Amino acid sequence: MKILHTADWHIGQLFHEYDRTYEHQQFLDWMIQVLQTEEIDVLLVSGDIFDISNPAAASIKMFYTFLNQATKANPNLQIIITAGNHDSASRLEAPKPLLESSKVHIIGLIEKNTEGCVDYEKLTIPIVDGSGETIAWCLAIPFLRMGDYPTIPDCTNPYTEGVAALYQEAFEYAHQKKQDGQPIIAMGHLHTSNAEKTDMDDSERPIMGGVECVSASAFHEDIKYVALGHIHKAQRIGGKEHIRYSGSPLPMSFSELAYKHQVIVFELNEEISNLKSIEIPVFVPLQRIPATHQPLHEVLALLEQLPAADNDLETTPYLKVNVLLESPEPGLRHKIETALIGKKVRLAKIDSKYPASKEKTNEFITQEKLNELQPLDVFSNIYQSRYNTEVPEEILRLFQQAAQEVNQKEE
Repeated sequence: MKILHTADWHIGQLFHEYDRTYEHQQFLDWMIQVLQTEEIDVLLVSGDIFDISNPAAASIKMFYTFLNQATKANPNLQIIITAGNHDSASRLEAPKPLLESSKVHIIGLIEKNTEGCVDYEKLTIPIVDGSGETIAWCLAIPFLRMGDYPTIPDCTNPYTEGVAALYQEAFEYAHQKKQDGQPIIAMGHLHTSNAEKTDMDDSERPIMGGVECVSASAFHEDIKYVALGHIHKAQRIGGKEHIRYSGSPLPMSFSELAYKHQVIVFELNEEISNLKSIEIPVFVPLQRIPATHQPLHEVLALLEQLPAADNDLETTPYLKVNVLLESPEPGLRHKIETALIGKKVRLAKIDSKYPASKEKTNEFITQEKLNELQPLDVFSNIYQSRYNTEVPEEILRLFQQAAQEVNQKEE
């Protein structure tokens, strides 16, 4: 039994306001080829299929077209999909009645019985071979929201301890169902302790005030593989080969410029074997000019040297421009855009930096001193701390003019 693990597709995502339909379609087409060439039996997709909970019709069509093409290309392929925090659990599950006759399983909701206990049967998916015989079990656990996991009385961290309890109870349920020689694997969409993050991971909404990190010990030692999603950087967790994030298939920020995106493939018998990563091609390159922040005149000179645009607009690279400024530059974007006219890049981001300011000790300001401060004093201090230079005469004159107009209106 050969299994492929992927996650965090974020279909419909914009990259600095640029549409990524081409990139997502190229990835899904590539995925269908890999499923065939690697002779994959089971595809695991661990959450964040879509970038928003109410995706556009085109994004939904792209996803279900992929499912149709993948299952037609390999009728024995089993697909198990769980919802992530970006997905609408109920929306993702909506087509389940149409998929019941196929080998596509979509788990979004945590359902409970009349006693308020988690219905683990609906989270426990049998993995079958070509003849329909169950040879393994998958704990298909979606992103867990408040109220989804068991309540642990008098605990230190209700979220992490509740999530750990759910995985423990799910394992015990599957362990009772399984027969000898049938291994158990698991899926999850969560943040584990000590996971390495990217810029985009930092922008994710915390689940419970930043105390959402789940320990690798939450997964029972007899679970043969844990297919994780949510963190966009592929990695092992807790030094364990079998607990992994596959990472996102597309670059999510310029911090991933040199990063290799991948899917994970392994074989499952009673144990896992032949685990390997398969690198995903970069369909639209990222460029950063210059590599480190440089003065504006040097940056403009480098931009002028870029190659001319061609007719292949879909593969035109995304560009981040790094500029070192001595003071505010009101016409910065216009100057950069002018230098890029006719060039084969799409301006995605301008990152401006100013000379590093000298470290200053924090000064305690009494109420009396605060009352003595004038607007010009506050403005000058803020300008100095931000740009590490004195306020230019022209800007100082404009501020004084604005302050005078405000005082006149108040009078």
